[in-house]
Amino acid sequence: MKNYNKNHEKEAVAFYRSDKIAVLSTISKKYEGYPFGSFVTYVSGWDRTTILYLSDLADHTKNLKKDHKSCITIFKKNESGDVQNSARLTLIGDLKKVPDKIYEACKDRFHNFFPESKVYEQMHDFNFYQISVTQARWIGGFGKISWLDPKNWMNVGIDWINSEKAMIDHMNNDHLNTIKSALSAVHGVKDPEARMIGLSIDGYYIKSKENVYFIKFDVPVFTSKGYRNVLIELSKKYRSYEF
Repeated sequence: MKNYNKNHEKEAVAFYRSDKIAVLSTISKKYEGYPFGSFVTYVSGWDRTTILYLSDLADHTKNLKKDHKSCITIFKKNESGDVQNSARLTLIGDLKKVPDKIYEACKDRFHNFFPESKVYEQMHDFNFYQISVTQARWIGGFGKISWLDPKNWMNVGIDWINSEKAMIDHMNNDHLNTIKSALSAVHGVKDPEARMIGLSIDGYYIKSKENVYFIKFDVPVFTSKGYRNVLIELSKKYRSYEF
């Protein structure tokens, strides 16, 4: 049994949740056997699934119809500008259309994060895809390199997923101070108009003006009761940041 680095796991999850651009690599249909890379935007799912909005006309989608094997690489240059010492996360797996039962939820989530994507609804060749991760590789910089435990990146059951909208509406309507104080404490942003827009097992998302910010949890949360308890703890933790 492999001993996976739990600290690397936490760093990778925080990195994954805080970004929205990546390179998607597929197996070329036109040039068989060769990898094909393309730029994409993504939304992280309720679990650690990655959600993409892809056109049937794109080469990467044509490739997927022949072979679902794919790789998503997320990267960000560090503050020093040293590319070689920058963080990156690689997710390997099978990329397929999302099941019909979660299509509308994926659409709402993607549009919340990327409002501009709504214009593509008028085009009938766009569909939502998600990757079933089989392997995850983290490079956090020099000396921070490891394979991550794949079972922590697989699709999992979450009992609060159907209650997400009600939970978000409740927080925005009745506990807005908690959201604003968390944004101020974690990201140094003071915005009276900030709103919660999405939940995940690792934390929740806040939208402030045109930006989306992530408030992370210490451990994943899979139950409604657990989520409520974590939100209560965070409200206490960030109370001094209320404004």
